[in-house]
Amino acid sequence: MPSRKFADGEVVMGRWPGSVLYYEVQVTRYDDVAHLYTVKYKDGTELALKESDIRSQSSFKHRKSQSSSSSPSRRSSSRSRSRSRSPGRPARGRRRSASQSREHKEDKKKTIQETSLALPVSVLFKPSENNTKRYNGEPESTEKNDTSCIILEQKLKPDLEVKRVLEQYSLRSRKDDKKKEEIYSEKKTFVAVKPIEKVPTKTKELEFGGRIGTFMMIFLLPATVLYLLLMCKQDDPSLLNFPPLPALESLWEGKAFGIFVLWFLLQAVFYLLPIGKVVEGLPLSNGRRLQYRINGFYAFILTAAAIGVLLYFEFELHYLYDHFVQFAVSAAAFSLALSVYLYVRSLKAPEEELAPGGNSGYLLYDFFIGHELNPRIGSFDLKYFCELRPGLIGWVVINLAMLLAEMKIHNLSVPSLSMILVNSFQLLYVVDALWNEEAVLTTMDITHDGFGFMLAFGDLVWVPFVYSLQAFYLVGHPTTITWPIAAAITVLNCVGYYIFRSANSQKNNFRRNPADPKLANLKFIPTATGKGLLVTGWWGFVRHPNYLGDIIMALAWSLPCGFTHILPYFYVIYFICLLVHREARDEHHCKQKYGLAWERYCQRVPYRIFPYIY
Repeated sequence: MPSRKFADGEVVMGRWPGSVLYYEVQVTRYDDVAHLYTVKYKDGTELALKESDIRSQSSFKHRKSQSSSSSPSRRSSSRSRSRSRSPGRPARGRRRSASQSREHKEDKKKTIQETSLALPVSVLFKPSENNTKRYNGEPESTEKNDTSCIILEQKLKPDLEVKRVLEQYSLRSRKDDKKKEEIYSEKKTFVAVKPIEKVPTKTKELEFGGRIGTFMMIFLLPATVLYLLLMCKQDDPSLLNFPPLPALESLWEGKAFGIFVLWFLLQAVFYLLPIGKVVEGLPLSNGRRLQYRINGFYAFILTAAAIGVLLYFEFELHYLYDHFVQFAVSAAAFSLALSVYLYVRSLKAPEEELAPGGNSGYLLYDFFIGHELNPRIGSFDLKYFCELRPGLIGWVVINLAMLLAEMKIHNLSVPSLSMILVNSFQLLYVVDALWNEEAVLTTMDITHDGFGFMLAFGDLVWVPFVYSLQAFYLVGHPTTITWPIAAAITVLNCVGYYIFRSANSQKNNFRRNPADPKLANLKFIPTATGKGLLVTGWWGFVRHPNYLGDIIMALAWSLPCGFTHILPYFYVIYFICLLVHREARDEHHCKQKYGLAWERYCQRVPYRIFPYIY
């Protein structure tokens, strides 16, 4: 293989992805395996470029000056020779004046053309500025709330049209036009390089404690689920009252495993039904967009109808409560088998389809994080399917089973007020997620994380069996609350839901159409990627207002369980830790992606999740 051409620390000209613009960058490192240079732009953005997309400064300037200096002289000499032989030319003084005027205009026109091929629009209109914003592709102001860039493009179109007509009907000789086309062809050969195809490099920064941390979590996560469920079964679920370990044979039941597999297949059938719209996800590293069918809410309606039919024929959902631990073990075994399949198939996946965070080369780490970004069987997207369907809808079914179990065990004609609150709050959350299913396509789980043990176990085991912990707890430990307390908890949940939903809607609407007149009041900081960072509304209050709403709702779900034991509050404690960790991951990725624009955003919005606290 050829040796590297550019050294670390060398200042070169790097092409911006998806364009023909070259900017001054500094080489930071070189990947010997992928043969990619990691370069740093002046705004702090770091990207991986191929060697063909990098040029030395001397070569770049030499070619530019050569094309711009030689062209006018050749045109001038050619024009003077052809007109000296013309038999019908006008008076000498007048001819010289017109020739000089046309030469001056054409030279000026050519200079503008060459400059526009190498510089963004903002530099053309502000040539005296030389700051970081220019390299970041940003306008003069740091905050915007209009569509000035779109208007500018529309204003440029008539000028280009006039210019085309003038060139078409100009009085230049054909020889001059031919020379000009040759010059433009030479310039085009140099500038118009084919678009960059990003190839994922090896993962350098390992998360979750690296290889040791992920190895321990593969065992710690199932053990935590088993511990929580066994604690809820005890009469005294105190932390110091450790539950006795059950016999291994009692943890497995073939019937429970069969029912879980049937449940998974039923949701897969609902997913494949040709109902609901088909949308495209975000662009992948190779520029391709995957298609997704949005029919999660329809799957929920069909599931509710199926459960209603089972209840009509007196099918005992109480069985789910009696064998809850066995169902959790079955789900864990299924998720482990699925994770093994996902890793084995990822070994044959093309390089561009691997996850950016799960391509470390370490078996256990990639197995945990997920090696392949979007594993599919035909059009069936395994990660997207598991993200919302079996676990999230299963969570609602489990809550319903706990409600019926409470009524049967305690001989109640109606469920307790605490159980009604827990079921209602969590039902609203699930229905909202399925109704706004399209929003999940922009989350880190879909765009960045691969599909491995972490997401497979989380979607199929952690979500349905840990998130339903409050309902499971209330069956064995009934708690009585008064109506005023229930009303206060309901208000708290509504506040959290309002923050969560309005913040997410604000973000999603802005991502889909930033030029929407309804969003004209929103201010944002433009970035080099073309996206904007909102600095008004909820996103100007804290950096992650959706996380704040999530945590408030999690607290409201736990309060109906009373204050006798801390076990029902495991969810809110875990959720705070999860979102703080996820926020740290978001900060790291956004700083790398947006550079100085993210630093300005952090100065504008200093609080991460909790206002005036964190």
